[in-house]
Amino acid sequence: MEYLDFELPIKELEDQLDKCLVIGEESDVDVSNTCKQIEKKLEQTKKDIYKNLTAWQRVQLSRHPDRPYTMDHINALTQGTFLELFGDRGVKDDKAMVGGLGKIGEQSFMIIGQQKGYNTKTRQYRNFGMANPEGYRKALRLMKMAEKFGIPVLTLVDTPGAYPGLEAEERGQGEAIARNIFEMCRLQVPIITIIVGEGASGGALGIGVGNKVFM
Repeated sequence: MEYLDFELPIKELEDQLDKCLVIGEESDVDVSNTCKQIEKKLEQTKKDIYKNLTAWQRVQLSRHPDRPYTMDHINALTQGTFLELFGDRGVKDDKAMVGGLGKIGEQSFMIIGQQKGYNTKTRQYRNFGMANPEGYRKALRLMKMAEKFGIPVLTLVDTPGAYPGLEAEERGQGEAIARNIFEMCRLQVPIITIIVGEGASGGALGIGVGNKVFM
């Protein structure tokens, strides 16, 4: 696990706890009280650190390499019921934008979100979570499908922004995002938006309009 600079006190206590547990397992010394004290101090340290974050530390945390990504949340929420849908029916399928149908409990949802990668290869494959116009048009197509069948929409936002490349601009990046914002304001089914990581610029707004928005 990777630790940010302000998380180092947590790492030190976790290392102490690991050593304490090893001593308890490998010797006859009763260290249960010591381990409990370290656990208590660890819990309090986490609370103290995370409730007093600076603005930049919050940004760092949103970009944490060990943070779960959109597909992690989808798989955990839907428990194997997620059916991914592909393509904008115009240009191509954008791998930075994922979407499909899934059940959370007994309720069906159209789930849409930006997906980053876990390593260099998958980050390139997912374009670092930066969607092209076809990604936003795919998202809108799925929202319209959800509206047609009366299915609520869940969007998971995690992006450093929309892809700023020349080809993306030529294919109408700004128009695609603006169209999504316009159509999401008029959608006749509930939209729940959860910012699960970064939520930067128009890239986040393109799927970030909701009846309820959570961070």
